[in-house]
Amino acid sequence: MSQFSTDSSVTRYGRWLALGAALLGWMFDGMEMGLFPLVARPALGELLGLAPGEGLVSKWYGIVMAAFLIGAATGGVVFGWLGDKIGRVRAMTFSVLTYSLCSGLSAASTNPGELAALRFLGALGMGGEWALGVALVMEVWPNASRAWLAGWIGAFGNLGYTVCGLIAIGLNRVGGELPGWLTGIGLPEGWVATLTAHERWRLLMLLGAVPAMLTMFIRLFVPESEKWEREKETGAASHWSGRDLVGVMIGVAAAGGVIVLWARTDIGRELQILGSLAGMVVVTLGYLYPARQYLSRCGLSESVRRQTLGRMVLAAGLSGVPLLATWSGVMWMYQWVGKLPGGTDPDARAVIQISSSLGAMVGCVVGAVLGGKYGRRLVYAALCVLSMVIVVGFYQLNTEYGPAFIASAGLMGAVTAAFYGWLPLYLPELFPTAVRATGQGFGFNFGRIIAAAGNLQMSALLAVFDNDYAKACAVVPAVYGVGLLLIAIAPETKGKPLPE
Repeated sequence: MSQFSTDSSVTRYGRWLALGAALLGWMFDGMEMGLFPLVARPALGELLGLAPGEGLVSKWYGIVMAAFLIGAATGGVVFGWLGDKIGRVRAMTFSVLTYSLCSGLSAASTNPGELAALRFLGALGMGGEWALGVALVMEVWPNASRAWLAGWIGAFGNLGYTVCGLIAIGLNRVGGELPGWLTGIGLPEGWVATLTAHERWRLLMLLGAVPAMLTMFIRLFVPESEKWEREKETGAASHWSGRDLVGVMIGVAAAGGVIVLWARTDIGRELQILGSLAGMVVVTLGYLYPARQYLSRCGLSESVRRQTLGRMVLAAGLSGVPLLATWSGVMWMYQWVGKLPGGTDPDARAVIQISSSLGAMVGCVVGAVLGGKYGRRLVYAALCVLSMVIVVGFYQLNTEYGPAFIASAGLMGAVTAAFYGWLPLYLPELFPTAVRATGQGFGFNFGRIIAAAGNLQMSALLAVFDNDYAKACAVVPAVYGVGLLLIAIAPETKGKPLPE
């Protein structure tokens, strides 16, 4: 039987359409994630007023990133729930449309709060697309090489970062001619001036609306998962209720409260920490609520219900470790580079994004393939150790922006992003079809809540180290030690079929 054989009734053509749509969706996810790190400094500089202090920029950078990550986590749960209820393809159409339109609208932001809100709304769709695309591909290709598919999932997500970097460099090259081009197509001069000011960050955000065109293709041509269709025929999909999302809304409110706690300057650190811990408990219970209610109605045994919920929490932890290290450590290199000798080069952030994402594309494929060959647990543990060493080395050994910095950014991207090939391989193997989109959506995207909490601490951590990014970001990789503890209690799934 061929490596890509399948016993599904979906045609070979339909399977490739599903894979193509999902890969494009993940690429646009990567673009969505890569936009803000590129434009953060000029965007926040404009929205906060002239020459804002370093501390204020870092604070709002953390807040906007946290809002984005919480939105992604919420979208993973909400759209995962929707995908299990109405089907993978229909829900994926809505998710892509959501993040496309909100990303484009971000270009109209007039203050940091509006930008944070629109990044949150856009991330709802982005987080949902990840969970839905993984569920659809793994189900439409049930007997395929899951390791290779998982690797391509992660690789195409990072391809989006590369595309962002190339677009930014291209705009830098033609920056002087852009106003004339835009005026020539009929845009008012005022709009042109706004779009091309402050390193053209609004124009870059506007380009984030392009994926909306993908929704028509998805809706018209991509086949639905036969596995989900069978679940629908048995009535399993009817066990999902819209009332269950009340818990998610409570969780969102609690997560928003945590952001407000850290955004305020008149609240003591002790109250912020205690409030954050209490908020995280409410967030966890709220985001788990839909799955708990579904499991209580679908006739599964108590032991199966406990196992499913336990695996959702485990998946969140396994995802949260690399996500926290990425968003609270690796992604802050875009802020750091501007403070290094040579880092004021207008292409610097775009170049290191391209280098990092190219490395990440390789890492995603290698991480997934190694996980398929040598076992999920061993490879995850090895990645934790390697990532800890590489990230600390990157921040401690680089002293200026140049070829060594660019090359080491690529190496760091390859190692730390290998988890994002491993995760789409492992997480679908933890859950049965009826709750796969919800389970893995919660697991991967709730890890972003953990990462959001970490981002909110970064301004305080930087203050402790007198705004020394090298020292502050070298502390973050200690979280990989938690990953070593979690993988020790995780089940090995190598060689086993997807649970029905």
